[in-house]
Amino acid sequence: MIEALFTTGAIGYLITRNATVAGAEGGCQAEIGAAAAMAAGAAVELFGGSPAQVLSAASSVLGTMLGLVCDPIGGLVEAPCQKRNAVGASNALVCAEMTLAGVDNLIPFDEMVDVMYKVGRSLPYELRETALGGIAASPTACQLCHISGECTRL
Repeated sequence: MIEALFTTGAIGYLITRNATVAGAEGGCQAEIGAAAAMAAGAAVELFGGSPAQVLSAASSVLGTMLGLVCDPIGGLVEAPCQKRNAVGASNALVCAEMTLAGVDNLIPFDEMVDVMYKVGRSLPYELRETALGGIAASPTACQLCHISGECTRL
């Protein structure tokens, strides 16, 4: 368990050092993607995988979450964040199992972290934790938040 925690910490450190884990900077792909990549690495470690498999699983997770926007309804990290975190957790386990079964990710972890960062910085401002776009700008979300029709900018 301690080794899995160290593995998780190392993956998180590498992402924060070379990219971001902030939705305001990189979208939900940075927040949830990073957490799921950390979880995938820990799962591989717990199941006896190699360091190369740990990084392959983490890279797979980041690749499957590229472009995920951060659009919290009302600016609160509740909806759609809770559901996205649940999907991230299941994605982590699927990617870990795939890697342990021999399905390696084609793109190395360090390159995938760079790609994630570039994609996140390319997302429009409205889709990076501002609650001005995506689901947060839907008519129902605006009604729930008692916001005028101005929030439906997208």
